[in-house]
Amino acid sequence: MAYLNKVMLIGNIGKDPEIRMSQTGGRKRVSFSLATSRRYRDNNGEQKEQTDWHNIVGWGKIADIVEQLGIRKGMSLYVEGSLTNRSWTDQTSGQKRYATEVNMDTFQLLTPRGQGGAPGASQGNSYGQSNSYAPAQNSTPVYDAPMPEGDDDLPF
Repeated sequence: MAYLNKVMLIGNIGKDPEIRMSQTGGRKRVSFSLATSRRYRDNNGEQKEQTDWHNIVGWGKIADIVEQLGIRKGMSLYVEGSLTNRSWTDQTSGQKRYATEVNMDTFQLLTPRGQGGAPGASQGNSYGQSNSYAPAQNSTPVYDAPMPEGDDDLPF
């Protein structure tokens, strides 16, 4: 049986990426939060917006690229990766803690030049473990289309 663990998100960075060296193995690690929002109509027909926060983690070369590009809070990003879960025991309280993270394989900077973008970065460049600094196949992202307005009965 085949399995699939793939996450694709478009959102805004919620805090400046934090770069660290891992305690085991000495690999560079980047972590930040990414906010995604969705609009829906409630039972009264009022338009609502819900924001979800995602913990993003990148390792090695991808952490280097995030650091080199000067990516920071407020920038728009497309992230691809896999969902991971981890647990640990909190040393202060002794309680078991859990975290769900997106292990970033590749990303695309969506913030255009001149609008708080990273120096030398332009819309349409994809960055990843295997194809760092390679331009995206399609420089106009299809996934950046606005959400259609109108009545719908979807619960989200």
